[in-house]
Amino acid sequence: MATGDRLRFGVDLVTFFHPGFWGVDSHDAIIGYARAAPRAFWDKILDSVQASGVTGVELTFSPFNWQDAIKTYGSVDAFAAELTRRGLTLCSGFFAELEAAGDFAEPEAQRALIDKAERYADFLKACGSDIMVIGAPLRQTLGAQPVQFHDFDRAKVIADFLNRLGATLYARGVRLALHTEAHSIFAAARDVDLMMFLTDPAYVHMCPDTAHIIVAGSDPVQIVDRHHERMIIAHWKDAIGPMPADTPIDKHIHERHQPYFCSFGLGRVDWPAWIRLLRDRAYEGWAILELDAAPDPVRDIANGLTLVRQALLPIYR
Repeated sequence: MATGDRLRFGVDLVTFFHPGFWGVDSHDAIIGYARAAPRAFWDKILDSVQASGVTGVELTFSPFNWQDAIKTYGSVDAFAAELTRRGLTLCSGFFAELEAAGDFAEPEAQRALIDKAERYADFLKACGSDIMVIGAPLRQTLGAQPVQFHDFDRAKVIADFLNRLGATLYARGVRLALHTEAHSIFAAARDVDLMMFLTDPAYVHMCPDTAHIIVAGSDPVQIVDRHHERMIIAHWKDAIGPMPADTPIDKHIHERHQPYFCSFGLGRVDWPAWIRLLRDRAYEGWAILELDAAPDPVRDIANGLTLVRQALLPIYR
């Protein structure tokens, strides 16, 4: 089997959430343009993905989510046709609801989350995808009061919900993959190990994000080696190093991450070790070249793909 058949490359649409790409001065202006001219907005995104050289698309939060796609093109089938005519595939969809849910221990909150995930899963399946990537709840800022410990008991409540969610999605033909989001309860080595231990590997899988693991102060190669059998998709991204332990964790945390992300090969990810790990563990599947907002995403994705093909794929073969 050719290398290109075993590793397929895509991009998360968060990559296009940069004002510079749209010629505007703020994220609010991007959202405003998406609402005012949805067809032009989505056509530009899909055309840009095609031009970058990757073949996979991962949907994310609004204005890049599945509801926006249906609203823009009129139906699930019409959106799928737009992908197909550009030679693109819907590889996965990011489900951000859990991170934003806060305390979802209440049965009513859990039912609402599962209902949203079921509808999302039906959309993904209809478009030919079978992977839903999910963000985990955020941790508490170090030193905040009252203290909320992320211990075994709290982790078990979350794991029980993820197990049930994973089983629900499996019944719809979709697999659940936890994303290693920095400052969530699933990014640092100990937290990843704990959640992998508590969740059922038949129903809860893993989407490692190399940059977020670095930002969380851990080593993506070591973490994924321990849990390689759980990985069904991965976000390939670079970062310059860990953030301070006392970084405030609030609604601005994702903006605080941005200065720590960098172009492929310029950060702390050991890419040769990463690709050797995937080779040795016989990983096959999607690799998402994600940049978390780039002013020139087509160029940056194409450059990343060139680096991968020239420097990394010869090792993987």
